[in-house]
Amino acid sequence: MFKKILIANRGEIACRVIKTAKRMGIATVAVYSDADARAPFVGMADEAVHIGPAPAAESYLLADRIIEACKQTGAEAVHPGYGFLSERASFVEALEKEGIAFIGPPAGAIAAMGDKIESKKLAKEAGVNVVPGFVGEIRDTDHAVEISGDIGYPVMMKASAGGGGKGMRLAWSEQDVRDGFEATKREGLNSFGDDRVFIEKFIENPRHIEIQVLGDKHGNILYLNERECSIQRRHQKVVEEAPSPFVTPKMRKAMGEQCVALARAVDYHSAGTVELIVSGADETGESFYFLEMNTRLQVEHPVTEAITGIDLVEQMIRVAAGEKLAMTQDDIGIDGWAIENRVYAEDPYRGFLPSIGRLVHYQPPEEPWADDGSANGRRGVDGIRVDDGVYEGGEVSMFYDPMIAKLVTWGETRDEAADLQVAALDAFRIEGLGHNVDFLSALMQHPRFRSGELTTGFIAEEYPDGFEGAPPSDKLKRGLAAIGGVIATADADRARRIDQQLDGKTAPNGDWAVRVGDTDFAVRLGEDAILVDETEVELSFDYTPGDRTVAVELGDVELTIQLAPTRMGYDITTRGATHSLRILPQRIAHLADHMIEKVPPDLSKMLICPMPGLLVSLHVAEGEEVQPGQPLATVEAMKMENILRAEKQAVISRVNAAEGDSLAVDAVILELE
Repeated sequence: MFKKILIANRGEIACRVIKTAKRMGIATVAVYSDADARAPFVGMADEAVHIGPAPAAESYLLADRIIEACKQTGAEAVHPGYGFLSERASFVEALEKEGIAFIGPPAGAIAAMGDKIESKKLAKEAGVNVVPGFVGEIRDTDHAVEISGDIGYPVMMKASAGGGGKGMRLAWSEQDVRDGFEATKREGLNSFGDDRVFIEKFIENPRHIEIQVLGDKHGNILYLNERECSIQRRHQKVVEEAPSPFVTPKMRKAMGEQCVALARAVDYHSAGTVELIVSGADETGESFYFLEMNTRLQVEHPVTEAITGIDLVEQMIRVAAGEKLAMTQDDIGIDGWAIENRVYAEDPYRGFLPSIGRLVHYQPPEEPWADDGSANGRRGVDGIRVDDGVYEGGEVSMFYDPMIAKLVTWGETRDEAADLQVAALDAFRIEGLGHNVDFLSALMQHPRFRSGELTTGFIAEEYPDGFEGAPPSDKLKRGLAAIGGVIATADADRARRIDQQLDGKTAPNGDWAVRVGDTDFAVRLGEDAILVDETEVELSFDYTPGDRTVAVELGDVELTIQLAPTRMGYDITTRGATHSLRILPQRIAHLADHMIEKVPPDLSKMLICPMPGLLVSLHVAEGEEVQPGQPLATVEAMKMENILRAEKQAVISRVNAAEGDSLAVDAVILELE
């Protein structure tokens, strides 16, 4: 077994690998960029080596820096995590030349399966169903248009070396291909150093199922069941679960055996994932298409660990050290249900725009996952596991992926795991930047999600006009009104005590007018009851003025609410939405209707940068007339290019930014007239 390994990655996956290595008695080495000098994974490792500036191309993507760090520290092996160099065959070959082990598959398997064009050719030769498409060299945009027309719209343009939702464009028409082909090439080059693109038929209303495989160097290859990854946005996974509510035992066996055969065809060892697009409910399991094989550990691996009890990182390390797998296919079972939600730094209330900045407050519902070595330990604390790599006061940088944490829950049933997600998300406190916690909670409560009727179009279909928060039930609204009355009474009591107006006596109960959203309630705090519109509400909670997170019992429902004071009340966040409460004494509430509303400024004549990012392209000039839908500018954020278009016919009156400028959120790029 290795005595010391180096983790060629950052953030939560670096923390996760370090935890298992430490439990195995293996010393760890972290590498870090300027941006990560104070990151948690750096402090967790036994040693840490600085490898360059913040941009990944100048640090984490430089193989020679990683190898030099191994030599400097005496690390015998490298775990690549996911992303960065994890699927770079040349990196594996360079390590081998230096006598350093790679904790992952052989270079040949990475080359064969990591290249999406070559992997499709190989899968087709092996008799695996592949999506119809063109996997040869595409000369230019005109050639891409010709190919797309032959395949038939809609088509998907994909960077050959892409992954994680980057380097992908869906095209419904020729114009979409012309607008997106070059951008797809650039994203592939910027993120993966490879600008080759292939085009394939887009399967409408599919499910995204993936099979986890695990093999050793002695010819043993197993499949560890499936994961359902259909809930996606912009082709990036948002929710993953294991097992799938769709896959039958017969399908599971058929898929698993074919994926093992594919892995065996490239002499695969270590952990890997075969991704499949499933287009129907054919119980034979033949209604799937090979999508790609990820020759690395997946972001969503914890859900597989939770239902199988197998530590995938430990197995990767043991396989790399030459050990045989200690289990057979018959040993692989399914115990319970696990769901993973990816907590991202993005604002779902503003079209999921990336959000960067400082984590002013960061408090997960449980302490980050600790590896105790037990099968049950893979499930965290009481079925809640948090994998993260951030800290309160740290920054989410524009240089890396916007994921803050992974929230994993386990239950005996799917509903139990989903209920745990809702409860844990309520208690997830993040302040300082936009995040998607409300959206994730709304997904977990959505009737369609609960029914298991999932496709990759779920989010687009269920939220066609964007996300505005999970709709509250009448019971919740009434409960929030009651909570508002209790809090207002406690705050008023404290204010009177401070002003010494009651000489230490308790403030009398009051009557309150509470507006929850656009609904008004009359709240009365009696001696023994809380009345909302003269109907008693069962409510119990402990609140001290100044509290920001409060556990509440509303009838038979347990809630965690988060409070943020406003000028006339509170914003209360719970159950997937932030609810604005205006709380006024009954005797003066009617006067609020006479207050003059502040009219927001007219921004329709400006092109506003919706997120912090880099102005990659400016498509127009001063004096130019533009039409609705015409591209005006392209902004890159979190390695993704975002095309900003004209909303109406106008003339460019002024240009306020230049290509190459770093833009802040709400920066004015153009002015129109």
